Parts: sequence; C-alpha cells; structure tokens
Amino acid sequence: MSIRIGNAPCSWGVEFAQDDRNPTWQTVLEECSAAGYTGIELGPVGFMPEDPAQLGDALAQHQLELIGGVVFRAFHDPAQWDDVLDGAKRTCKALSAHGAKHFVIIDSISPRRAPTAGRSAEAEQMDTAEWNAYRDRIKTVAKIGLEEYGLIPEIHPHAGGFMDFEPEVERLLQEVDPALLKICIDTGHCTYAGFDPVAFMQRHMERITYVHFKNTNAQVKADAIANRTGFYDACGQGIFCTLAEDGEVDFPKVRQLLVDANYQGWCTIEQDCDPTLDPDPVGDARINREYLQSIGFA
Repeated sequence: MSIRIGNAPCSWGVEFAQDDRNPTWQTVLEECSAAGYTGIELGPVGFMPEDPAQLGDALAQHQLELIGGVVFRAFHDPAQWDDVLDGAKRTCKALSAHGAKHFVIIDSISPRRAPTAGRSAEAEQMDTAEWNAYRDRIKTVAKIGLEEYGLIPEIHPHAGGFMDFEPEVERLLQEVDPALLKICIDTGHCTYAGFDPVAFMQRHMERITYVHFKNTNAQVKADAIANRTGFYDACGQGIFCTLAEDGEVDFPKVRQLLVDANYQGWCTIEQDCDPTLDPDPVGDARINREYLQSIGFA
C-alpha cells in the first residue's frame, strides 16, 4: 500500500481566488510544508501563480508536490458556461505544467440548492432537459481534461450544488462512461448529504481515483437540518470539524477499505474553514495529520 496525505488551500480558508480574506499563496505553501505535508492542491485557479516557473520554484523550495486541482464553477447554470470553460482550461494548463493528474470537477453552490443543503427531500430538482444539458457540460469539461491534457477527470459531489445527494450522483455515474469520468469522493460532503461514504466507496471503489478527507460534526448537522439552515450558515456554525473530532466519518473504516482495495496515491485533507470564525489552519493541519498517523496512515 502506498497512500500519501496531502492538504489543500481551502484548509486555509481559500475558496475563491479573489478574496481579500485569503492568506498569500506563499503563506499557504510555507505553512502546509511546516505542518508536515509533502503535497498540496492548486486551489482555485488564479490563487497560485499561473506562471509555471514561479510556482514550480516555490513548490520545490517547500518540497511540495502539486497533487491536483479543482474547477469549482457553476456547471448548473448555462449562462455561466464561458466562466466554467475558462476555469477548466486554466486549471488543466496549471496541472499539466507541474505533472499533477487529478482534475476535480465540482458543481459550485447554487442559490437554488444552498438553502436545502443536507435535506434531500426538500431540494429542488432539475427537469429532464435541464439535467441532460447539465450532464453534458460535465462530460465536455471531462473530455477536455482527459483528451487535451492527459488528466484524470473526477466528479466530486458537493453540498449546496446539483451534484450533492446520492441519487443524483448515482445517476451521473450510470450515464457517463467510467473511462471518461472517475470519482473524487469527499467523506464530509457524503455525510452532509446524508449518505455513508464507506458504503458508497465499497460500491464504487474501482472508479474512485482520488479521495478528499473531511469530517462533519453530527450535532451541528442535526441542528442545521432541524432549523432548516442553509449551506453557508451551517459552515459558519462549524459543520466541518477536524478529522480528529468525534465526527460522523469513520476514518479507520475508510482506511481499511482503501488498504483492502490496494488504493495507491493521494488522500487530501480539506479542512474547510470560515475566515469569520478565527480559524487556526496550521493547528488544524497538524491535528489532522497526527490523527491520520495515529490510525495507521503513514
């Protein structure tokens, strides 16, 4: 078994490239390395330098490998297609320049779905025509990553978007060729959406090529569902806790499943943090790394 543990800029609160609350990209690289990691994701394209020489030198300085990157754009909104393509192509170029392979596709948070995060019975659904166009936009971007850049396109379910709850994830997987689209499973977004990441991974392990580690606080989630709290407010209330806390994800079971499947490659921690909560990203990064080591990850 060879499983490597990485981290991502979202663990430093970086969700969007242009946000005055973001730390500098140099700070993120420095602190990620100092916390004991050897790999990092790109973050939203434009946060890290898009000049390959500049970023390559900085990665080498901190002995970090670029693992992959996320295109987190509004696949659900046809009016934003140009923005989706811009983000996808720029992300692909950045990844290929540094030998990273994981091209993670996420439908960004929709105003139509954010209010019902965690509550599948209340969530608005697409009609057939809207779904087909949405699915085809995902396929188009996956083909760009695979055929033009040699990357591994991976769908990533995410709370608050239209690729969130288990039935819609399963539907997409049935309708898109596994040779075109793999899976980046995020353990915390599974539990937020109300399904078991271990059971999902058991069904789809042959298609899972990348893993994001995230945890959810069961009490915060239960309160958010009971109070009909939207996605952003739930994040502000601390729904995403450290891996070491008594959250909903059974990480020893996740590890055993990966070992049994002979999973090779990266598992990346995404300790999403809200900058308004006075986060401690370096402290959390160390806590998460030490916890994973304590349950058998190298």
